Amino acid sequence: MRSHEIDYQIIGHSMQMVEIELDQGETVIAEAGAMNYMEEGIEFETKMGDGSNANQSLMGKLFSAGKRMLTGESVFMTHFTSHKLGKSRVAFAAPYPGSIVPIDLAQHGGSITCQKDAFLCAALGTKVDIAFNRRLGSGFFGGEGFILQYLSGDGMAFVHAGGTVIEKQLTGETLRLDTGCLVAFSDGIEYSIEMSSGLKSMFFGGEGLFLATLRGHGKVWIQSLPFSRLADRILQHAPSAGGSSQGES
Repeated sequence: MRSHEIDYQIIGHSMQMVEIELDQGETVIAEAGAMNYMEEGIEFETKMGDGSNANQSLMGKLFSAGKRMLTGESVFMTHFTSHKLGKSRVAFAAPYPGSIVPIDLAQHGGSITCQKDAFLCAALGTKVDIAFNRRLGSGFFGGEGFILQYLSGDGMAFVHAGGTVIEKQLTGETLRLDTGCLVAFSDGIEYSIEMSSGLKSMFFGGEGLFLATLRGHGKVWIQSLPFSRLADRILQHAPSAGGSSQGES
């Protein structure tokens, strides 16, 4: 199924949203709860699956839904379709501060792999699947990076990232980064999670025990502020249960 052709505009800087412009009959799919607003003429429907395969059997839909359920993802996705003659707009935003990355899948070999929870929305026809790191041991102990999302198709997809986004073009070299800082990578990139060397650095340097290692030819998207790092800092400075907040008598 060819993806619907959609126009878009990224709005904002540090807390971005993406506004999708739909012609009559065009559809965009999104994770549940991502929509900010929509104009007259757009109707939405919650469906099981991404709708990329109109002939998919019930068992196929249940299998895909089961994989998403096991990884903590919502079984259902929301489909927004314009029924208005002319153009209508619908906007989506990430659940935490950061950037929205527009990716034309056709320009990246037809697919990308991204972190779990990174997918925001995409043109109808985009297949949203779950991928597992082949190195199970490293995945379990490395935390982030074990469960990945796989987006394939020939249209526009949008992923969100925390903080600032950096794009790296690899031409055969190796790139190592904190597992939480990885947003996505294109086909041609070999991905693994490896233990960092040096016990002293691991225990006293403040860095993680595991690093994401990427090699090959393709593009890598990196985020400066993983949500897990932000959440850890918030919890670290949150008042303890039963304690009084600052300023109370």
